[in-house]
Amino acid sequence: MSYPEARYVGEAGESSGVFRPAGTEPDLTMGGSGTRVHYLGTGASTDGQFGLYRWDMGGKPTGPAPHFHRTISESFFVLSGTVRLFDGERTVDATAGDFLHVPQGGIHSFANTSGEPASMLILFTPGAPREAYFEELAEISAGGRTLTDDEWTELYLRHDQYMV
Repeated sequence: MSYPEARYVGEAGESSGVFRPAGTEPDLTMGGSGTRVHYLGTGASTDGQFGLYRWDMGGKPTGPAPHFHRTISESFFVLSGTVRLFDGERTVDATAGDFLHVPQGGIHSFANTSGEPASMLILFTPGAPREAYFEELAEISAGGRTLTDDEWTELYLRHDQYMV
């Protein structure tokens, strides 16, 4: 394995970092579950290299059913609490410091079923526009909107999510 081709070719470097203070309000709150999502680094802000999100879940059960992505990998790092992670073969009640990486095509899911708050980082590579998907889910849950099976399928397909 070698380093990728240079994306920056300047000689002296530049001041281009983006700092986000810990106390920054969440970018999105998911209706009934109380999940708060922090857009730490979006595909747009990282030039498509990755998307990094802090997912702070309340005590209510929440999380997607098993699925896979064709174009993005997804990784999970548990910060606090207990998050149930499925790696396509087994389910683990992961706690602070536990990590799961799922390459493209890997079946996975996550859920907070503990009844207690939990927090994790979710990393997508490359940086797909996941914010639109998260925001649509929040809008559906907040408005009490009910989707048909066909509408759910269309939503998932638009966002590279294939349910199993």
